[in-house]
This record gives sequence, C-alpha cells and structure tokens, in this order.
Amino acid sequence: MFKIDSWANPEYLWLLLLIPLLVAWYWFRYRNSSPGMRYSALKGFEGVKQTLKTRLTHLLFVLRMLALALLIVALARPQSVSSKQNVSIEGIDIVLALDVSSSMLARDFRPDRLEAAKDIASDFMSKRPNDRVGLVIFSGEAFTQVPLTTDHAMIKTMFSDIKSGMIEDGTAIGDGLATAVSRLKDSKAISKVIILLTDGVNNAGSVDPLSGAELAKLYGIRVYTIGIGTEGYAPYPVQTPFGTQMQQMKVQIDEDLLRKIAEETGGEYFRATDNKKLKKIFEQIDKMEKSKIDIQEFKKKHEMFFPFALAAFLLFLIEMSLRYLYFKRLP
Repeated sequence: MFKIDSWANPEYLWLLLLIPLLVAWYWFRYRNSSPGMRYSALKGFEGVKQTLKTRLTHLLFVLRMLALALLIVALARPQSVSSKQNVSIEGIDIVLALDVSSSMLARDFRPDRLEAAKDIASDFMSKRPNDRVGLVIFSGEAFTQVPLTTDHAMIKTMFSDIKSGMIEDGTAIGDGLATAVSRLKDSKAISKVIILLTDGVNNAGSVDPLSGAELAKLYGIRVYTIGIGTEGYAPYPVQTPFGTQMQQMKVQIDEDLLRKIAEETGGEYFRATDNKKLKKIFEQIDKMEKSKIDIQEFKKKHEMFFPFALAAFLLFLIEMSLRYLYFKRLP
C-alpha cells in the first residue's frame, strides 16, 4: 500500500522494541489478575455464556499498542522518492573496413589472420551496445557487408559469413576507406570512427588511399589503421598438385601509408604481430572511443508520516472512547 524508499529519522524505529516489552509486561501483570468469588455450588451458573465485553477484554491494550507502533513509525518520518531521468546517449558510429584478400590466410595468427581479425573485431563490437556499427570488406574492390546498425547479433552472424575470395583478389585500401567514409558521411553521431585493418600494400582499386584520408578528414571521421602480420616471413597455404602446403612468404605492409592515413584524420596507427597484440589494440581503441552518456536525474522526496500519524490518532481515539463509554468501570 505504501512504498517507502527512505526514512528521515530512522533512529526512532528502535523504539519499536518497546512493543514486545510492553506486551510481556501486560501478560505477566494480568495473567493471574482475574477476580474470584466462592460459591457453594456452580449449578446456577451452568449455561451462562461469555459476554462480548468479556471476550474483548484485551482489545483496549491491542489498540493502544497498534497506535504506539504507528506513532513511532510516523516519528521516523517515512518518505517516498519520485525520480525522473533524462538519459541522452551520444553514441559513436564505427565502421570496420576489413581486408579479405588472399594474403589474410597467412598462418602467423591463429588460425589465420582473417579468422583472428573476425573473432577479435566481433568481440570488440559486441561490447559496445550504445554504438551503431557497420562492416566494409575489401580486397581488389570494396563493398558494404553491413550498414550502420545497432543489431549487434546480426553483425556477429555476418562476420561468420566473411571468407577470403568473396570478391576479386588484391588490396584496394583506398576503395575500402572510401566505402567506409560513404557509410559515415551523413551520420549525426558525436564521433565517427573507421577501423581499417589490412596486411598488405595498396595495389588495386580506383581511389588513392590518401585521397580517401582527406575525404574522411573532410567529414570529421577519425581513422584508426591496423597493420596485421608478423615481422619478416609468415607461413602461407599454397595449393599444389600434392595438396595444400605451407610456404614462407615475406610480410609486406605499407606502414608509412597507414600511418599517414591515421595522422591525417586524427587517428592512430597500430601494428599487430599476433593474436594477443591484436586484441590489445582493439582494447586500446575501445578505451579511446567511449560513448558519452549524460544523465539528468531529478529526485523529489514526499513525506509519508501523516497517514501513520492519523491512523495512530484514530486508534487512540477509538481506544479512549471504548475505555470510557463501553468498558467504563463503576467504583
């Protein structure tokens, strides 16, 4: 009936311990206080029923204890709190531009570069429920795999469908970047971010990577670039007449280009040489790009002592009325 959120004077509630003490005192006082009279025989009293007044002998004490309990509760000043929250979430729009060229099948990551990037990037995006995220894949050309959305479950499913060889082979970094920019240019988000992950050198496409960086800068988009691949040589699966065999191939990443793209747009360049390092890079980006949540909270306390005080007064009034009108004792 009453929703009590707090007490202004909770120390008064200790007075409720008086109730069981008073009940014990009352019981010890009146347990043997019934008056007695001696009669030669009780036959004349057979069939005499107990009156209502007799049955209600202890009602006065019960009413007084209830009134006292309610009065103590009123003194403790119970309060209800009504609150209103205006939550404004300024989310970040993030597009991952992922290289799916054949070189991403190199086994210097477990199980390979592409699968490692998919797993770690998917985990990164699933931990950002307030952000819209999108996915662009590129190799010799680029296209949008997932437009900006808050449906993170759907994105996780689409990640599992990404395979090397889906599109023409090559490394069109500029096209991948430009496609990602096109997904973000009309965004109204407070922060717009592209995470571009590649393991090669720009050798395909129609857009110059630095032109793509200038375009990103024009629209206020920050680009974080990640070069993925170990130092030196990496094992790469090659199809031969004798089946798939591993060959050592030189790792070539245009770090200067990726660094320039990041610097031009206010982002940062990272180099991932194994799964652990790649995971730490995404954790670092996650810390740098946090959604801003502004909460305006209004609280108003309402005093609730009056109903308890009123109930105590009414019970006390009823008790006094019964005591001096119905249970009145004659001298």
